[in-house]
Amino acid sequence: MSHPLYDLLLRLEDANIPFTLSRNRSDSLLVTLTLVGERVEIDVFEDGHMEVSRFKGSEDVVGGAELVEKLIAGGRS
Repeated sequence: MSHPLYDLLLRLEDANIPFTLSRNRSDSLLVTLTLVGERVEIDVFEDGHMEVSRFKGSEDVVGGAELVEKLIAGGRS
């Protein structure tokens, strides 16, 4: 029997959807997808259940180096 993580990765690859894997929590692996107009984060847990977060936006350019500096310094906008 395959783990749901591997099933998910194969389905993403078959659909030609690029993804990255990371480990930001001790209890799950994070699969991140960037689609047109949104970013999707899928936490996959050892027991196979998944939690999905979607972040939608316009993808407009909203600043430059000055905004990067402000974000690093803790500013929000």
